[in-house]
Amino acid sequence: MASVSLFNKFPCKTQTPTSCNTKSQLKHAILVPMSSINRRPTGFAGGISVSRPVFRVRASEVKDERDDEPAEEGSSVSVAESAAAKTVEVVDEIEQLKRALVDSLNGTDRGLSASSDKRAEIGDLITQLEAKNPTPAPTDALFLLNGKWILAYTSFSALFPLLSRGYVPVVKLDEISQMIDSDNFTVQNSIRFASPLATASISTNSKFEVRSPRRVQIKFEEGIIGTPQLTDSIQIPEEVKVLGQKINLTPIKGLLTSLQGTASSMAKTISSQPPLKFSLPGSNAQSWLLTTYLDKDLRISRGDGGSVFVLFKEGNSLLKPSN
Repeated sequence: MASVSLFNKFPCKTQTPTSCNTKSQLKHAILVPMSSINRRPTGFAGGISVSRPVFRVRASEVKDERDDEPAEEGSSVSVAESAAAKTVEVVDEIEQLKRALVDSLNGTDRGLSASSDKRAEIGDLITQLEAKNPTPAPTDALFLLNGKWILAYTSFSALFPLLSRGYVPVVKLDEISQMIDSDNFTVQNSIRFASPLATASISTNSKFEVRSPRRVQIKFEEGIIGTPQLTDSIQIPEEVKVLGQKINLTPIKGLLTSLQGTASSMAKTISSQPPLKFSLPGSNAQSWLLTTYLDKDLRISRGDGGSVFVLFKEGNSLLKPSN
């Protein structure tokens, strides 16, 4: 009993949480021995002095079970919807700019017939499209460059003599195109002429090297003069006008028909001949090209000297015949 009375001399004080909601405030109770902080000697009968550890209750910063619940998805969904809406808005704006560019190019004869005001308008549309380029690194997306591209507009003055029809009125510059094969790193530039009796083409074969995310270096290797393709079917009119006078061709239509057969035979013979190839040596046979806009339908490129080229992928809905 003496031992019981001895322990009854220890003052015992109980600490009680001030809040009734102990689960939320004291998420986990941890007993911290205060002896590691402060030891107070307590006197005993008989002069024995001992240290008694004192324990206090402390609330730890442990997450409640409710903290593990997933956050509300409303905020993330709204952010995703906002991003998607912004993307759609940018795409719509690009499509509007592309159609505006096509309308502006119509009737300019690839830039030859464009007035200074029209060139300024086209230049502004080009700049806006370049600022919204969906392919900032075209040389990293060579699959988009693959295929045949038709020239719709250029500021490259060296092409203007070819675009002009004043020298040979019956000959029309039918098409200027560029064929890119990114698997073999080759480029073929072609110019096709057309007349009532035949078509002909001049082209160059080149190799290109990637120099930056937007720039390629082009080295021209050879030129090709294609074999003229004669028209094997000549339409003979009933009459023609010469100096305002109508001439009836009916009496000589039989003779012209026989000549048509001869022309057809000549067309087959000439067309079977191989094209004429010639080399392009020297430093002048090199150039560089910077692609500033690229998608599956439209390509805008800038060359040395500041020239700009607008090309459309063959077969796309935006491409219109040049006037």
